Formats: sequence, C-alpha cells, structure tokens
Amino acid sequence: MTKPKSWTLKSIAAELGVSNATVSNAFNRPDQLSKARREAILKACEQRGYFGPNKAAQSLRKGTSNIVALVLADSVEYMVSDPVASSFMRGVSSVLEANNINLLLFSGNNDHLNNVVDFVDGFICYGRPRNQGLVEQLKTITKQVVTVDFDIGRNTSVNIDNEQASYDIAMHALRSPQDHVAILGLRLLDEERLCRVQAQPNFDTSQSIAHQRLRGYQRALEAQGITLADDQIWNVPESSERYAPRLAKEVLDSVPRPEVLLCMSDLIALAALREAAARGIHVPEQLRIVGFDGIDEGQRCVPTLSTIHQNSEEKGRLAANLFVQKERQKALIAYQVQLGESS
Repeated sequence: MTKPKSWTLKSIAAELGVSNATVSNAFNRPDQLSKARREAILKACEQRGYFGPNKAAQSLRKGTSNIVALVLADSVEYMVSDPVASSFMRGVSSVLEANNINLLLFSGNNDHLNNVVDFVDGFICYGRPRNQGLVEQLKTITKQVVTVDFDIGRNTSVNIDNEQASYDIAMHALRSPQDHVAILGLRLLDEERLCRVQAQPNFDTSQSIAHQRLRGYQRALEAQGITLADDQIWNVPESSERYAPRLAKEVLDSVPRPEVLLCMSDLIALAALREAAARGIHVPEQLRIVGFDGIDEGQRCVPTLSTIHQNSEEKGRLAANLFVQKERQKALIAYQVQLGESS
C-alpha cells in the first residue's frame, strides 16, 4: 500500500499549478477568491489529502491557538464521571464555544505541563491537582492562568466561601452538646486510602477546600459545645462508588454510632443515606446527614438531602469569562443552603 503523500502549502500549490497565496486564501481568506475558484481548489486539495496550512505553525506565528487547557484535580476518567466536575465543565465549555475557543482536558496526575504549554493560550485549573508539581508550574508559568477552588497568588481565581458554607450547613444539623458526630472528609490526606484521620496535617487552606470545609465543621461543633471524638474524622480519596459505600459502612459500624454525619460531598452523603436505609436506620429521626455540592440526585432521593448548592456551572462560566476577558479578579460567588429532609 502506497504511503499517503505528506503535503505542504508549497508542494500542494505546485501540484495544482497555482501560487502559494492562492491556496492559502482558499483556506483562510475566502473573500480573495471567487466562490467557484475557491471550491475547485478546496476539492482538489481534499482529493489529494491536504486539509489546510499547518495549524500549529500558524498558532506559533500568531502567538495564539484558540485552545485553553482545563487542568483537572484528578484523572480525566474520574473527573468526567463526577457530577460536580461535569457541571463545572459544562459551564466552561458553554462560554469557550461561544467565543470559538477549543477546550483541552488535562489530567491533574500528569508529571508536568511541558507537553501542552506551547500549544495553548493558557490554563483554567479546576481544583488543586493531585500532582503538587503542576501547582508549582502554574504559579510561575508566563501564560494566563485562572484557578478555581484554590488560589496560587495569580490574582485570578473563582471560589466560594467553603469554610462559611460548611459552618452554615453543619449548624442546621447539630442539635445539642450530646450529639455524636462524624466528619466524612474528602481527600483530607494526600494518599489513596480510606481511613480515620488521627493527626491532621498542616495544609495551606488556600489550596485545600477539604481543609476549609473541615474548619467550618469544627467551628460549628465549637459553637454548639460538641466535642468530636478523636477517631471520627474520616478520609476518603474520592467521591466514587469505589470508596463512598465502604466509608458509609465503616462509619455506621462505629460504636457509638454517630447521630450526625457531616459529609464533604453529596455523593458521600447519598452513600450514607442508602446504607442507613439498608440497615433500617430512620433519617432524620435516628441519623441526620448533610452533604455539600447541590447535585440533582440529592433532591430526587428519599429523604431529600440537606446540602450546600455551590453553583458549579456558574463557577465554570465565570472562570471561562475571566479567561476570555483577561480580567484579574478574585471572584467569590454565592452559595445556597439547600434544606432537605435528611437533617
């Protein structure tokens, strides 16, 4: 089988017997040719397997590519399956598409940004990447960076007040100093295991929404005069079917069994609701549960979930607009306390 010819602008122009400028105009400046002339050139190019001037070379010449890399906190596979991240990405893509900008998904597990930095106009970073090395690169890279749910001092970020939101939803669930409480954390530790958090690491809360939410829950406990047992802060690496049901089982096996579960995501809270139902534990009479995120499933379950609705799609739109408009702004968007029947 004959290997297809690798055409260049110069070689395809010679093949067709026209100037380089004529071929370039057919692809890039249609107003410079008659409709019939342009269509004839494009058809001849297509028949020979040439589909236009090299876009990478054009981007390097222009200094722009119309591509934005969305750096995710975790693997692409996990993030696209997460309803909160999917909602955020929907908001980002709606703005970028309206501005004819393409979106490149980039895993937070990658070693470095070097493979894409020359081919994108900049970065929107959703959550602190698993690889801390990416965070350090994002701090110093010369291209535009917008961070979401954490801050690296680049003057352009989008957040909610996670600490205050956690405080607000916890205060709704807590009743008395005698409440037995468990905190079901999300990535409180940088390790892949479901476990109790015996000693809390000293994390920079500007880069860890989990620790912001933990501080909010702790403030609420202090306000209610509740002492949290040393073994009732739990770490789960991700909100997924791999971990959340296991966490719910272990927490509800605790002695004494908690009466209040403060969950750092709706998916964790929903797993707890399902496990409670399977055990015949009545919610909220015997067990009060609150989540965090505001996903649709939380309002469809029985009982409905009390949670924080953090407007993930709006966060995505705002982050993308800040990028497109090249604005330097630390935006703090509003959240809503969504009261359901689970607390």
